[in-house]
Amino acid sequence: MDSKITLYHGSPNKKFVPTYGLGEDRHDYGKGFYLTEHIELAKEWAVSNPGSIGGWVHKYKLDMTGLSMLDFADKNILSWMAELMKHRQADDSKRYRILSEKFICKYGIDTSTYDVIKGWRANASYFYITKAFVRDEVDIEILEELLSLGGLGVQYCIKTEKAYSGLKEMESALIPVNYSEFNQKYNERDITARDNMKKLINSDRNKVNRVFSTLI
Repeated sequence: MDSKITLYHGSPNKKFVPTYGLGEDRHDYGKGFYLTEHIELAKEWAVSNPGSIGGWVHKYKLDMTGLSMLDFADKNILSWMAELMKHRQADDSKRYRILSEKFICKYGIDTSTYDVIKGWRANASYFYITKAFVRDEVDIEILEELLSLGGLGVQYCIKTEKAYSGLKEMESALIPVNYSEFNQKYNERDITARDNMKKLINSDRNKVNRVFSTLI
């Protein structure tokens, strides 16, 4: 079995070098380098910021030999929510600050020993679900289905120096991305996802019994 995974990274920058220790802690899984298996999504992410004039998709091979990977698909969906709460603020209320600490304590897992983390990407529409969840507007029974409505697949986060050393760019495969075309696709995907999510949240299938505050 091939130990190498093909991954893509969308960026406004034509040239850069993924560097261990850089990045923002307030991303989904903290500091790291984020990639996707889906080239079309990488194109959208490359021009997702307003005001961009274009972007680039960088292609990589990640050699997983000797690397440990945490795949949130193998974990309880609440563990993924807890991981987001470690790094991103879903609400600025005192209630959330207190309850999120308890939620992380109960459902969070130690990710510090993993070289790579794989899981959903909490973009605008996905983070809309997180905000609704912490406001007790979403029953856990529909939570995973809500996440499937975004159509964003999963992302990989390179976390350790060892993992960075196994990441090699295929420089000959660099792809330019047109802003107007793929920013529109990004926005359309987000709007469609939000509409579908709102319909499910407002449907009779959302019992609003097992919600954020009752799970602690």
